Formats: sequence, C-alpha cells, structure tokens
Amino acid sequence: MSSPLKRLFTYSDRHRTQINQAIACSVLNKIFDLAPPALIGMAVDTVIEKEDSFVAQFGVTSLIGQLFVICTISLIIWGAESVFEYLYQRLWRNLAQKMQHELRLDGYSHLQDLELAYFEERSTGELLALLNDDINQLERFLDVGANEILQVLTTVVLIGGVFIYFTPSVAWMALAPIPVIIWGSIAFQKKLAPLYGDVREKVSLLSTRLSNNLSGITTIKSFTTEHFELDRLRFDSLAYLKSNNRAIAFSAAFVPLIRIAILAGFTAILFFGGLQVENGTLAVGTYSVLVFMTQRLLWPLTRLGQTLDLYQRAMASTKRVFNLLDTSIQIRSGEKELPTHTVKGAINLANVQFAYKDRPAVLENFSLSVPAGQTIAVVGATGSGKSTIVKLLLRFYEIEQGKITLDGLDIRDIYLKDLRRAIGLVSQDVFLFHGTVAENISYGSADVSLTEIMQAAKQAEAHEFIEALPDKYDTIVGERGQRLSGGQRQRLAIARAILKDPPILILDEATSAVDNETEAAIARSLEKITQHRTTVAIAHRLSTIRHSDCIYVMDQGKIVEFGTHEELLENRGIYNNLWQVQTGAKITA
Repeated sequence: MSSPLKRLFTYSDRHRTQINQAIACSVLNKIFDLAPPALIGMAVDTVIEKEDSFVAQFGVTSLIGQLFVICTISLIIWGAESVFEYLYQRLWRNLAQKMQHELRLDGYSHLQDLELAYFEERSTGELLALLNDDINQLERFLDVGANEILQVLTTVVLIGGVFIYFTPSVAWMALAPIPVIIWGSIAFQKKLAPLYGDVREKVSLLSTRLSNNLSGITTIKSFTTEHFELDRLRFDSLAYLKSNNRAIAFSAAFVPLIRIAILAGFTAILFFGGLQVENGTLAVGTYSVLVFMTQRLLWPLTRLGQTLDLYQRAMASTKRVFNLLDTSIQIRSGEKELPTHTVKGAINLANVQFAYKDRPAVLENFSLSVPAGQTIAVVGATGSGKSTIVKLLLRFYEIEQGKITLDGLDIRDIYLKDLRRAIGLVSQDVFLFHGTVAENISYGSADVSLTEIMQAAKQAEAHEFIEALPDKYDTIVGERGQRLSGGQRQRLAIARAILKDPPILILDEATSAVDNETEAAIARSLEKITQHRTTVAIAHRLSTIRHSDCIYVMDQGKIVEFGTHEELLENRGIYNNLWQVQTGAKITA
C-alpha cells in the first residue's frame, strides 16, 4: 500500500476547503508571530538614529510619533496573531474530530461487512484498540502536529528569506544547521517507524488481554485465578512499557542533538554579526533583529522531536486503520431483491462442499431439501456439521462447491440483507445488548409498539417472568444479559425472532442450556411460532424436535438417516441409540 500520509491526504479530500483554511491560518499566525523581532529592531533603530531611522523615511520625524507608529503596528500585529491562532486551533481541532469520527465509522462499517472468519482470526481487544486507540492517535497529531510542521516550514522560509535579503554575508551561518536538522529528522523518522509499529502491536495485545479478562470475570473468580490473570496482565503491560521505553529512549535523544546544531548557528551570528556592527557594515537595529530572528528560526526546531513523535505514532496507527479498510470483503451481496413477504421458504442444498480455513472438509457433496412451510430437524454428534449448515444458509461463510437455493434462487444472487431478513435465528449463544428488555426484544424490528413487543413476549412464554422484573419491560438486562438467567435470555431471543416474523426460522441448539421446565415452556412457544413457516431445528435434545416433519441424522458431514421420529426409532440406528440414551432406557458406559 502507499504511504500512510499519502493515504490520509487522499482520504481527507472531502475536507480540502477546511484543510486549506487551516493551513492559511497557521501560516498567517506564524507570519505575525515573527513580526515582533522586526519591531524591536525598528524601536532600537528609532531610538539610536532618531530623524534618520527607518520609520522617519515615511514622514514621521519626531521620536514620540515614531514610537506611536511602532506601538500601533504592534497592536495590529498582536491582534492579528491572536485572531489567526484562534482560527487555526478551531479549524485543526474540528478537522481532527471530523476525521476521527469518519474513520471510526468507516472502519466499523467495513468491519461489519467482513466475513465471520475474519473475526475468528482476531481478538475483540485487537479490533477495539484499532477503532479506538489507533484512531485517537491520529486525532492527537491533527490537533497539534500538523500546525507545528506548517509553522516550522513558514519560519524557515520567511526568516531564511529575510536573512538572505538583508545580510547575505552572515545568513549562511544561521541557515547552515537547518540541513543537519532535516537530515537528522529523516534519520530519526526511519528509526522510529518500526519502534512505534511495535508499540501499536503491544497495545493491541494488552487491549485483548483486558477485554478477555473483563468478559470472563465470572470464570476468573470461580477458579480463583485472580493472581494468575494479574501476572499475565503484568507481562503484557510490561511488554507495552518496554516497547514504549525503546521508542522514548530514541526519540528523547532528538532535542539534545538538535540543540547542538542550533547553538552553532546562534553563536556564529552572535559573534560574526557583532564584528560587522563594530566594523560599521551592519546597523545595530539590524543586528538586534538578526539575533532575535536566529533564535526564532532555530529554537522552534527543537519541538520537531515532539512533533516527530506524534507523527510516527499517528502514521503507525493510520497504517493499521487503512490496512483494515483495505481488507477485501469475501462475501459479496447479490443484486436480486427478495422482499420478505414474497418468500415461501423452500431451501435446497445441492452437492455442497465446505471447510473452515486450514481444517478438513466439514461438508462434502452434502445435499438437503427443506420444503416450504415444513419443520425439519438436524441432529448428530458435536462436530458433525449441523451448525455449519446454519452459517452457510445465512452466508456467514461461503461454500466452496455446490449450490444453495431459496425458493429456487441461488442465495449468492440474492441481496444479502433480503436473505438475512427472511431468516430468524435463535442461537444457543444468545447475545443481549446492554439496554432494556423491550429494546432487546424489538432489536432489528423498527417502529414496533410496546403492545406488539408484549404480544411477542407472550408467545415466547416470557411475559410472566418479565412482569416479575423490577421495572418490567424497562428493566436493564446488563451487558450480554448477565442480569437474566440462561432460560430467560433464551426466551427473549425467541420473542425477538417472533417479532421479526421471518418466513424461515432457524433454531440452533435453542434449548440445550435450559432446565426441563424452561425447555417445556420454550417447546410450547416453538410449537405455535413454527406453524406456517419453514423451520430448521438443530438440536441435541431430541425431545424438542420429536414432532418435526422430518429428522435428519448427521455423522461426519453426511446424512446417514432421515425420517419421522417414529420411523427412526423403528430403524434402530444412530437416532434410536441417541433416544435410548437421553430417555434413560440405555445407560452409556
């Protein structure tokens, strides 16, 4: 990819007007900021030369009049400097906030469009660090660093031009350190880039550790591994600390080295300029301006160290953000629209082959037909490929060979949002958002009334326990629904699916983690909501799917048995064996 800075300029093209305004204000502010040394020189010249001073050439001969003119000009210059400082700070800071906002939204939007495999290969903490801390680094640079660079450039060009014009014989002494400083800056930049790249990686690992530990705090407490986790966090935090220390040790050397170059230029002007005053070839006022200007020219270059530090941190972060934006989307949406109300729900998988990355094939030449409006169940041992079918139907993953159709249309040709709107998923791993019960039930269903939410909860047999909660439907469920039991979360997920009212319902181990009473309640609600819609139930508990129109038994990615509950029991195969074990008729060794 191109350099992060070039990418950033291209990305910020929509803000070109504001950027140009900010640049103009930074440059004008620095121009007015550099004027006071010239005013001091004029004042010295006025006091010494009186009627022969520079100001006197404009018709003001009295000392009081000349000083009044200088004071008036000073007032104008200081006022203009203050105005442009206000403007550039406001423009750069607002630009930083806008860029931060847009990059975070664009990054998150792109992240949502990536396939599940991308998330499985990366930790939540890593992605959080990218969307938060990395983008914040860029904001810090735009807040301060961009203006610093512009003002240093303005200082060098303006003062360098003045020196060359007025005192070409000694100008080179002040300007000589600048190439050394620029060369040093470039050298430092090259050395700092990998160091700060390593810092960004270490903070990503640290964020991952913190995110995992906070999510798993119940497990940590139950296994009393607080000290163990603290030690692991200490290890990651120390790695981040050492990585930062390496970068700081290098970047901190920048200013002391630059000061040596500055001292050489400053003392040269001080000494040789003084000799020219003594020889009468340089006016005292001009000498005063030169001394002040040399300090104003060279001393700001010491801040290049801090600016360079901000720049390298920002570029390391920018590179990571644009790497995310450059990640190609593997699962592309089709273009055929399929409005939900037109979906009948006939599903067909024909000779499907699929394997997860770097793993053996889960499904090989797999075929399955689900008639519209029927309820079918898929059972089998863990790892047999049951849940994979669900992921492929929703296009969370892309099949390698074969074809999956919905109502005769290849699902790869269907508009992705239409495909997923047509399917309601109730998973074993129910995710509830931090918010109220009502908000979680209505999630994904816009503009629904509380009456509709309550009706869905009643169908899911959730209304009774919701009414017993402290704030009923306004009760906050906590992060991931931690304030509710597993069965309660499951029933809210079913209510959410009911409210969505999809033509296809997928139940992926929807009752595997609940007690018998809750299972019975869920089974009653499922019996109602599966009517007149295509339902695919993935189950370990056979009691929940015994009334399905057809039950498919899977083993190692293949269908080895199928039929009704009664037919499969008569076959006395795998299904019958599972049934005997679950009902207690057969005790496993």
